Amino acid sequence: MSKGVLLFASNNGMIDYVKQAHWLALRIRKYMSLPTTIVTDVDITKSHPNFVSTFDQIIQVDSMLTASTNKRYYDGSLHKRVLPFNNGNRASAYTLSPYDETIVMDTDFVISNNILNNCFEQNKDFLIYNEATHIGALGKPEEFNRISDTGIEFYWATVFFFRKTAITKAFFDLLDHIKENYYHYRSVYQFKTTVYRNDIAFSIAIHIMNGYQHGNFAGRLPGKHYYAIDRDVLVNLSEDKFKVLVEKPNLLGQYYPVNFVGSNLHVMNKFSLEGIIDHE
Repeated sequence: MSKGVLLFASNNGMIDYVKQAHWLALRIRKYMSLPTTIVTDVDITKSHPNFVSTFDQIIQVDSMLTASTNKRYYDGSLHKRVLPFNNGNRASAYTLSPYDETIVMDTDFVISNNILNNCFEQNKDFLIYNEATHIGALGKPEEFNRISDTGIEFYWATVFFFRKTAITKAFFDLLDHIKENYYHYRSVYQFKTTVYRNDIAFSIAIHIMNGYQHGNFAGRLPGKHYYAIDRDVLVNLSEDKFKVLVEKPNLLGQYYPVNFVGSNLHVMNKFSLEGIIDHE
């Protein structure tokens, strides 16, 4: 069976997600020995011709703005910009992936080991994280426990694995339906945000696939999901060694250093991540 990684990249005028995807694909090749396909609305052959050979395949789509809205992007606590947020294309992963077995990643998920290769060695057809650990003292904020105060369990759409089977196709068809009827599901599931979030859509779809109760449709990805929020600042990365400035609890704009080694890390601060990529 064919195996590979699928990345989605749509630039927003300030953040170059295609550049992030290229850099991540190089790390995937180094640490996981897997091919990477990119889905983008950017003509990479013109904008980034030196990136082309890095990807196994380039799937260019007409637009990735169907679920576009605006959101605040932080670069540490004291700096932010309001930019377009285009993230509504995960439901098309099943249709677009050229692989029988696929790992889908956000471009800010930094690969530093091969633990996710274990996805291909187990029997579940869909794997995802429902827990995550902040690298500092933040703990697990309530917003990452459930999609609302009284809502269903929260799942992270940052990275997930699927095999092309009838049941996973039904799951992605359901995701597409939830995306198209997001305001209806917002009313039913009583979550606050009006911004389309893959995490919420995935959580709802998993809940429905489980028969509206706790179930075992989704298996757990191997390893732990570590993350640094966008108020944190990635200041150095050498091979698999990260140095992150983590904001002190309840002290705006004050930080302490955290050294983090050998694990994959979800870096939500896109600006500091791009600074690392440009430096390399």
